[in-house]
Amino acid sequence: MAGTNTISDRLGDYLRARRALVSPADVGLPPTGRRRVPGLRREEVAELVGLSTDYYVRLEQGRADRPSDQVLDALGRALRLGSAERAHLHDLARPPRPARTTAAAGVRSEMLRPAVRQVVEAVPVSPALVMNDRSDVLAWNRPATALIADFPNLAPRERNMARRIFLAPDAREVHSDWDEAARTTVGVLRMAAGRRPHDPELVRLVGELSLGSDIFRKLWAGHHVHEKTHGPKRFRHPVVGDVALTYETFQVPGAAHHVLVVYTAPPGSPAEQALHLLDRSDGVPAVR
Repeated sequence: MAGTNTISDRLGDYLRARRALVSPADVGLPPTGRRRVPGLRREEVAELVGLSTDYYVRLEQGRADRPSDQVLDALGRALRLGSAERAHLHDLARPPRPARTTAAAGVRSEMLRPAVRQVVEAVPVSPALVMNDRSDVLAWNRPATALIADFPNLAPRERNMARRIFLAPDAREVHSDWDEAARTTVGVLRMAAGRRPHDPELVRLVGELSLGSDIFRKLWAGHHVHEKTHGPKRFRHPVVGDVALTYETFQVPGAAHHVLVVYTAPPGSPAEQALHLLDRSDGVPAVR
């Protein structure tokens, strides 16, 4: 669980999880017969990176000094990490120190400039949200309320997409792509935990989801990371049915952990017709 392990433990856990996903054939090593555990052995990772096996073992066990950027980059290549996964590796190896006023910092991270809220509310037809890296929904427009959830009538703590995906009883009805949504949501929280391991609200959220969802626990143990940038997204609405959209995210200036997410539909598509139908219905909230 985020925040319960030491920094070295988190780095070691991530290295072990990632090397288990890489086969010798993936990195050009010859087959060596049956293996007791999946993936690369420690000595193979050390050889690929150019480290002594002893040093790599100490890295996984949390007994080594902080690795250099060159070592981390080499580990990223050896373990076939993507850009988000490499960034997460660096975050784990270079964690921030705990803030003296953690509670105050948490309050500041929730604040949203009124002008940003006005921008979101002014987006027509397309659902739009502002979220932080804990998946808290900080602002929304009328189409988002009609399609995704009745945000104005939810308690503030329930305006969290991770809670809704894993704990809301109707989550699989709302999210047609629930399996993928669950996986990417956990990946986003993992990225946040790497950047801000001392965030008490994030620690509490991960603990709550771990207790409330077996699937969340399993996904969290996999150490998958995901940076929310763009991609497909499918919702299901009780009136207009399945709605296949794409989303783009935009960094909110002056707020490092806030993004604006806008869901759009191709011109002339059934999804665009569905969004216009919801708009003409005066934004009647989805039955949630």
